[in-house]
Amino acid sequence: MERPMTQQLLAGASETTAKASWRDYWILTKPGINASNLMATFTGFWLAGHDTFNFTLLLVTLLGTALVIAGGCAVNNYIDRDIDPQMGRTQDRPIPAGRIRPQSALWTGILLGVAGVALLSILVNPLSALLAAFGYIVYVVIYSMWTKRTTIWNTIVGSFSGAIPPLVGWAAVEGTLGLAAWMLFLFMFVWQPAHFYALAMMKEEDYRTAGVPMWSVVKGQKDTRRQTILFVGMMLPVSLLLWMTGVVGWLFLAMALLLGGGWFYLGVAGWSGEEHEGWARKMFLYSLFYLTLMQVAMLIDPVLFG
Repeated sequence: MERPMTQQLLAGASETTAKASWRDYWILTKPGINASNLMATFTGFWLAGHDTFNFTLLLVTLLGTALVIAGGCAVNNYIDRDIDPQMGRTQDRPIPAGRIRPQSALWTGILLGVAGVALLSILVNPLSALLAAFGYIVYVVIYSMWTKRTTIWNTIVGSFSGAIPPLVGWAAVEGTLGLAAWMLFLFMFVWQPAHFYALAMMKEEDYRTAGVPMWSVVKGQKDTRRQTILFVGMMLPVSLLLWMTGVVGWLFLAMALLLGGGWFYLGVAGWSGEEHEGWARKMFLYSLFYLTLMQVAMLIDPVLFG
């Protein structure tokens, strides 16, 4: 009896992985995701300690966080080795393409994660290490191993781990987490569903083929539009709450109102007149534009008005 295509691909991967390069291991750690999360870590670090800036502490914090995130991404590649061959955007990853053995990816991810947590614990402080470890566990176990494959709430669960990096940066400076830190966490948490629902709409057929119950796959594109706009609308009050803590100033508030209002208008204006994929693409690209400029505002604001 012929084996399913996925099993054939995995068997082929384990038999032919002999030429893995450093670039393959680099791709395994999802450097794009890592870079965006390190920007969030730096934002938390800066808001907590821009007036007593410690460059050495920043470097160690970023390195430890990068190792933990890289480790989580590598293990995620291992866990998703059965569905990645079925999705166009992931089938050329090192494991499904047969360039890295699954077990090598697993151990790489575990060792990187442990090294990152240890570095943060020894050279930064226990709280930053604990937060990084929590983010790793949520991403690897609760999201990748469980909810990604079982529930439409997987994006919400994944947003918890995605909102941890700024807390790691904040804790590295303060050693504690106050109200402003949690409002920063909330800001990053609410942004992610608006971003990833749009992405999932663009890649809906990939997720359907792989059997991943994304919101658009289960509830349909129209309902996913509602969910996306709901979270976009939540960005405005969440931004106001962050501003009210005093950690950011008037520049941030002005940008939040302008960019957040523009994002909401973009979503509502195209509600009935645009086909789903075009609408989702605009919302996805705007989400990247929004987060980039909002983080820039967070970095500039304390210098100009702090």
